[in-house]
Amino acid sequence: MSKIFEDLQTHQKYMLMAFHQAELAYDAGEVPVGAVVVYEGRVIGKGYNQVEMLNDPTAHAEMLAISSACATLNQKYLSKCTLYVTLEPCPMCSGAIVWSKIGRVVFGAMDEKSGACGTVFNIADSKSLNHRPEIIQGIMESDAEYLLKKFFSEKRG
Repeated sequence: MSKIFEDLQTHQKYMLMAFHQAELAYDAGEVPVGAVVVYEGRVIGKGYNQVEMLNDPTAHAEMLAISSACATLNQKYLSKCTLYVTLEPCPMCSGAIVWSKIGRVVFGAMDEKSGACGTVFNIADSKSLNHRPEIIQGIMESDAEYLLKKFFSEKRG
């Protein structure tokens, strides 16, 4: 098996776990975004959007997954970790990614309104900041777009 195919299978495996988190958000009436943080082949942090439930604009999937991962490792830097998230991180989450020094970010759908890993902004690749994670986009992109479109279609009803 080629290295590229092996990498794709790994990314899809963990993105499916992020999708499970997004489904939890969907079921709770939250924007369906899910995230997991992986270290040495195991999930050490996970989260889904809980902005409405917690009345907290910072309760994005990525923020919760990063906090959980830091608690699991008992450290503030996640340089050997990969964050899998169903939607491109926003500026707030991209800032947390940079500050926590996450090594790699893998995301599904691009966020045309507030994406900050290359779509609208590129905080994750800013040469002005002290860390730039590797970014891989488009893993299970159509699945992520479908879930988001379905959610917003139902909300607009």
